[in-house]
Amino acid sequence: MKQFLFVFLLLCSSLGFSQLYNPVKWSTELEKISDSEYNLISIATIEAKSHLYAQDIPEFGPVPTEFTYIKSGEDFDLIGKTIEEEGVTVFDSVFEMTIKYFEKTAIFKQKVKLLKEVEIIKGSVLFMACDDEKCTPPTDVELIFNLSGNTQTNNTSGIVPKIDNDEANELLYGMSPTDVQKADFKCENETSATALEVDSSSNSLWRIFGLGFLGGLLALLTPCVFPMIPLTVSFFTKKGTSNQGAGISKALLYGFFIFLVYVLLSIPFHLLDSVNPDILNEVSTNVWLNIIFFLIFMFFAFSFFGYYELTLPSSWTTRTTQGESTGGLVGVFFMALTLAIVSFSCTGPILGSLLAGSLTSDGGAWQLTSGMAGFGVSLGLPFALFAMFPNMLNALPKSGGWLNSTKVVLGFLELALAFKFLSNADLVAHWNLLKIEPFLIIWILIFAGLALYIFGKIKFPHDSPIKKLSFFRIATGIMVASFVIYLASGFRVNKDTNTFTPLTLLSGLAPPVGYSFLYPNDCPNNLDCFKDLKEGLAYAKKENKPVMIDFTGLACVNCRKMEEHVWPDKTIDNYLRNDFVLISLYVDDKKELPESEQIFVERLDGGTRKLKNYGHKWAHYQTQFFQKNSQPYYVLLSPDAKTILNVPVAYTPNEQEYASFLECGLEVYLKLSETTPQFFTSN
Repeated sequence: MKQFLFVFLLLCSSLGFSQLYNPVKWSTELEKISDSEYNLISIATIEAKSHLYAQDIPEFGPVPTEFTYIKSGEDFDLIGKTIEEEGVTVFDSVFEMTIKYFEKTAIFKQKVKLLKEVEIIKGSVLFMACDDEKCTPPTDVELIFNLSGNTQTNNTSGIVPKIDNDEANELLYGMSPTDVQKADFKCENETSATALEVDSSSNSLWRIFGLGFLGGLLALLTPCVFPMIPLTVSFFTKKGTSNQGAGISKALLYGFFIFLVYVLLSIPFHLLDSVNPDILNEVSTNVWLNIIFFLIFMFFAFSFFGYYELTLPSSWTTRTTQGESTGGLVGVFFMALTLAIVSFSCTGPILGSLLAGSLTSDGGAWQLTSGMAGFGVSLGLPFALFAMFPNMLNALPKSGGWLNSTKVVLGFLELALAFKFLSNADLVAHWNLLKIEPFLIIWILIFAGLALYIFGKIKFPHDSPIKKLSFFRIATGIMVASFVIYLASGFRVNKDTNTFTPLTLLSGLAPPVGYSFLYPNDCPNNLDCFKDLKEGLAYAKKENKPVMIDFTGLACVNCRKMEEHVWPDKTIDNYLRNDFVLISLYVDDKKELPESEQIFVERLDGGTRKLKNYGHKWAHYQTQFFQKNSQPYYVLLSPDAKTILNVPVAYTPNEQEYASFLECGLEVYLKLSETTPQFFTSN
């Protein structure tokens, strides 16, 4: 428990300044022992009052320093382990163990034997550093050891091999951010476009809060939570018989602490988001993580079906139950924490859906916090309300088989969501397997199974016998059957775009309609588009047309909504098809960059990152040139991409507002072309 509280406090304290705290700088040296043997020396320079942990740390302690050396075939052998100098060894009262760490400087040596001629050996170091108030998250830094023809000790260039930022931008994009200016002209509706961008973020958070609230209501209707409402309320009202006000106030506190517990669970994700603004996008589009989400959701689904129960370790419940006896505020808090733990078998899958959904959306950590807050409010509110008005308990339905039916219905929903994550992995990895046709067929089968279950044709382990179908059950079954028909309508072909008809309710859940076996197309709605910046700009200069940069993602929910339900509008389609050159840059494209472009660049927060794939390249372009890292994001530019025509916009579901945004950019472009003839021929 002490270790958990220590890490939790570190996460909380780091939120305000995690971007600034980077106390360790790494450099490398090379020491020649013989013609084929060298010492690879890694040197850590540590800021005053901070310390770096040693390589050997007991289990359940802080993150140890760990070195990895990358072999390219059989080019060298490691001789022994990486050795380190003497450090400071102390007993840490928080972790209750003896820990070794380094102050000011730490030197690590790894002996290697070359098996053939090698110019460079690459490695990396994973480490964690702390001072008295805060810690860095586990950080991975690349190390380069240059052996090219040197016979003496070789000093390398430091933490990472990176080139000047302006030089990097010229190499990658043919320009630097200082070359890009805003147009001198403005159109009348540009102010509304700015307001739209601000409002969309707020609306998105409220929408996620609402979804979290709905998730909490579903959790209330499960057998893990529902029976606890009258028991808990009775406890508070009876305990406060002599002082009813005190009992009610504790019940209110209990509801508030339930809310607080779930909000606190989102704090670590703010730390990740602040350390690296792209990290949640990296997580959400990671192929293997999406496969893991798929397997977890399948596991959740069969748990809801009743084949096994999900439980947290019993020791957790024991410890929180012991905390309840403390009394006062602390005791009430531990009661709320106990509820969260014992109800995990029902709330865990719902929270997992919320977590995964937030990681794959554009708001990242704040959307997760908003969803958790909604979940906590809806879960805690009934306990407070029923404590204030205990007579309302008489209106609650009695526990029974309907509670298990609710769990099973949630199991079908988890099963359907599982294939959303498998679809993400398929899209990002370009496997070309789970395209729109098999995805729709799988969902049709799942929801047809749900309809059969509701009508009593399918049974699961803990189901009670159905003597008579209630009106509510019949109505729900009809709704689900109607949804199955709706899914089948997704196989209708839109003759204008020569694709299947997009289904509004499945935007962002199903693969894009152009990702198809029967009607494939590379760009949304059969538009002409480019997926490389330089190629698109070359075409725009040739055609003397303005450019729309579409920062998008293969697994971006709101991007699909825009492409499938806003772009087909006739006015918008005409602008995109005839007046602009569309350049779609996918920030989650995992295709590797050419080796010449795999360079280290500076981030806006002062850190560094290596561009490994095209997604990294386009995400870096977006943050460097436009200071945004969310998708979708639309920027209208001159043909040379050096003049921003109007204020860029994010998710804009209103067709009229989005058409106004395009009209505004075109209006500014025409004014520029009239007043600056050389604008067309500028290189």
